[in-house]
Amino acid sequence: MFITLNITGQSNRFLEEVYDEIKITNDIIYGENATVLYLPVFGEAIKEPLLLDLYEPVGDAGSRPLIIYFHSGNFLPFPENLGPVGTRKDSSVVTMCKRLARCGYVVASAAYRLGWNPVANSVDDRKLGLINAAYRGVQDANTCVRYFKKTMAEGYNPFCIDTSRIVLWGDDSGGYIALNAGCLDSYIKIPSAPDGKFWYAGLFPMVLEHLNGDVEAKHYGISTPDNNFLPFPVGDTLCYANHTKYSSRFSVSVNMAGAVGDSAWIDPGQPPVISVHAPYDITTPYGEGIVYVNLGNGNYLEVVEVQGSSVVNSLTTQYGNNAGIALPQNATPFQIAVSDIGIGRNGGREGLYPILGDTITDDTPWAFWDCPTNPNCAGGLLNNPHMSKEKAVLYMDTILAYVIPRLYNTLQLNSPETNCIVETKEVLASVEIDISISPNPASNDILITVEKDYPIKSIQVYDLKGTLMNQYGDIQSCSYQLSVDHLVPGQYVIKFRFDQGITSRQFVVK
Repeated sequence: MFITLNITGQSNRFLEEVYDEIKITNDIIYGENATVLYLPVFGEAIKEPLLLDLYEPVGDAGSRPLIIYFHSGNFLPFPENLGPVGTRKDSSVVTMCKRLARCGYVVASAAYRLGWNPVANSVDDRKLGLINAAYRGVQDANTCVRYFKKTMAEGYNPFCIDTSRIVLWGDDSGGYIALNAGCLDSYIKIPSAPDGKFWYAGLFPMVLEHLNGDVEAKHYGISTPDNNFLPFPVGDTLCYANHTKYSSRFSVSVNMAGAVGDSAWIDPGQPPVISVHAPYDITTPYGEGIVYVNLGNGNYLEVVEVQGSSVVNSLTTQYGNNAGIALPQNATPFQIAVSDIGIGRNGGREGLYPILGDTITDDTPWAFWDCPTNPNCAGGLLNNPHMSKEKAVLYMDTILAYVIPRLYNTLQLNSPETNCIVETKEVLASVEIDISISPNPASNDILITVEKDYPIKSIQVYDLKGTLMNQYGDIQSCSYQLSVDHLVPGQYVIKFRFDQGITSRQFVVK
């Protein structure tokens, strides 16, 4: 159902699309880990960089929440996945990331490791491949969260991110990542899943922690002689450790058409979940059911039983995890209308929007692609026969109208920090540390000195609008000469980072 309403009144940052210009930085490396994609060629897992594209609103003067967005694609590379989408460069992914950034979020469209055999001969072999692919996806999600926390702690927060407000947002197979990163908080949940679901022929767990590494990817995994039945030589690894000093915790999962490996993994106290899912989804069940592999010709192969959005949001509601999900008072009329539709359909499952495509096979109506150039277009049109950008954007309107105000409330964005200077790291009181800036006002250089117990780690210079003008890292000194002759006359703020915390001082350029 499409709704169009005239929206009046003042636009709200984080609640509506208020920024016209978006800055995109491509191919940022957020970590590295072992891929199995080239195992048949090299005979071992190969280290590969983990990449993301970053979308930032231009002209935003404040500290921003972060959305890490995971694309769809069945955990397989495009176009071998036989689907019309499957990369962080997909047209629908780029469109969604731009729209989220226009709301004031920083959005990281993150790639993750791919590879499994969806047409393996046995159900157990297909199940083995999929649970390992999903496990690697969760590891990469945790790695990406820690990468941004590391940039704040060690890199003077170049993206102006509030790392206490991080959202994992996943589309289809990316939805599996966003959901399971929130509930799969311990490796032991996999081998202890009910009915031995993730045991291979009842002989051994399908995920081996000493080989695959821990679920956060903080520890190396090593192939040992006792698992030589697997196609990895002794000494090979499926996990390299990344950013181990930092926490993988995040605030909210947003799931579009994903599922959890097992509902027993959901516990009280886990992150809230906001879900969008078609009730008739064939490949990923809306409730409890079997995951099927779409062979692209109208045929499907069975893989494993999972629990989809209806079960997930029922449990997160029951456990109180979604108690904070509600519309804010300043929600727009369109957002209220969409929310009312969701409430009418979801049976009291907080944060669940059952979405209906325009055909019974259209389970991801927000997706679109360029048919003349897409090798898998014909197969994609079997499920989404009326695919177009215009149609997809209308569905995105509905999804954003449902999800964004709930993020606004859950993340408590009604009173965000007004600039990047205040962070989640401890803020030092002005009287706690003696900082000298001389001369002040200045026209060329200023000399900054601090007491000997507070060596400066990094410096950032902002104008009074909160715009980052310059940044200087790895200083590790109690004195620093700062050139200001390139700055226009006016007032500025220097943010200092020390081991003990952060503080700021004003200075004037004349």
